[in-house]
Amino acid sequence: MSPRPLTIVALALVCLPGVGARAQDATAWQRDAHAEARLIAGTLVKTPNTSFARAGIELRLDPGWKTYWRYPGDTGMPPTFDFAGSENVKSATVLWPAPERFSDGAGGYSIGYLGKLILPLRVVPVTAARVSALSVKFKYAICGTLCVPASAKLNLALSGKGSDEGVLEKAEQRVPKRVALGANGGALAILSVRREPGGAHDRIVVDVAAPAGAPVDLFAEGPTPDWALPLPEPVDQGTGTKRRFTFDLDGLPEGAQAKGSILTLTAVSSDDAIEVPVHLD
Repeated sequence: MSPRPLTIVALALVCLPGVGARAQDATAWQRDAHAEARLIAGTLVKTPNTSFARAGIELRLDPGWKTYWRYPGDTGMPPTFDFAGSENVKSATVLWPAPERFSDGAGGYSIGYLGKLILPLRVVPVTAARVSALSVKFKYAICGTLCVPASAKLNLALSGKGSDEGVLEKAEQRVPKRVALGANGGALAILSVRREPGGAHDRIVVDVAAPAGAPVDLFAEGPTPDWALPLPEPVDQGTGTKRRFTFDLDGLPEGAQAKGSILTLTAVSSDDAIEVPVHLD
C-alpha cells in the first residue's frame, strides 16, 4: 500500500430550507461497502462572542475496518469536507477526536479510527433565529485488507434543538485540547522539544509527561498537509511519569525549511489528549 493512493467518493449532505426540509434529530443510517453513515444534530450553543449549532457525522465501520485521521500517517487518505452548498451557514468547523495508530499491513503505521466514530461539527449560522441547512461533501476511505471508497447522501436541517447533544458533547471531550509547550495543568503534557543533529536528517526529541503506567502515543504534523513527517517512536517509556519520543525531520515538501516552521504535536493517553504548537529554531 503506497502513501495516499486512494480514489475517494463523495458523501453529500443536502438540505434546502423552505423546500420541504424539516428539522430533525438525525438522518437514517445509509449503508455502503463496509461502513454506514448518518448526520446527527445537537443544540444551539450561545457564547458571548458567537452562537453555533452542534452537529456531527457518525460512522459505524464493520469489524476490522478503519478510517483515517486528518493526518493519516505512513499510508492512507484523510477525509475532506466541502460545505459550499449549505444555507444559513456562516462557517462549519470539523473537530477531530483523538486517534490511534495501527499497522497499515505494509510495514508502516497509519493513524485513524476503528469501529464507531463521531466527527463533531460546530455550525455557525448566519442568522441564529433561522433553521440552518447543512450541505457537505465528505470524502473518506475505509480500509480492511484492502481500501475502498464509501459514500452516502444525507439530508438534515439543524433547528438547534436536536436530541443528540449528549453524545456530541462526549465526542468533543475526546478532541485534543490546545495547550502551550510545557503546560502541565493536567496529568498529560508535552514538556520539551529539542532538535538534534542526525545522519541524513536532524532528529526531534520530545519529552512527554503522563500518568505512571498509562499508555501514551504521540503524533507530529507539519504546517501544511504536504508535509509527511514520520510517526514519532517511543524510545524511553520508563516506569515513571516521563516518556520520550523521537522522529527524523524527514518528509518535508520540496523547498520547505524546517527552521522557523511550526509543528503540531498531539499527545494521546487513555483518558486525555492535547495538541501543542511547536516553533522549530
